[in-house]
Amino acid sequence: QRQLVESGGGLVQAGGSLRLSCVASTRTFSSYTMGWFRQAPGKEREFVAGISGNGYSTSYAEAVEGRFTISRVNAANTVYLQMNSLKPEDTAVYYCAARTSRVVVSSIRGYDYWGQGTQVTVSS
Repeated sequence: QRQLVESGGGLVQAGGSLRLSCVASTRTFSSYTMGWFRQAPGKEREFVAGISGNGYSTSYAEAVEGRFTISRVNAANTVYLQMNSLKPEDTAVYYCAARTSRVVVSSIRGYDYWGQGTQVTVSS
């Protein structure tokens, strides 16, 4: 059974940075496309960033382009989300997700496995 465990969330002031990590329990991590999503109170879950299995292809939501960076270390079964210049509107629970296809997509339905989420709160 695939398991994704996120960490690195917390409280930060606007303009600050955080790095989220997600560790996957699988022997074939490099075969999974990985994504980060977020869900703010009262809002739908939305795509933040995605990365292909080999790390060569990435995709970002317009709201985070230029501020967030997704990366992965396949030898460590880990995907990261570096978040810089954080804004109060970035406050949400951030989820890690995995998909068996090689194509990065932004649709929630495109992902097969999900973590439990980590809270990110940005104060103004």
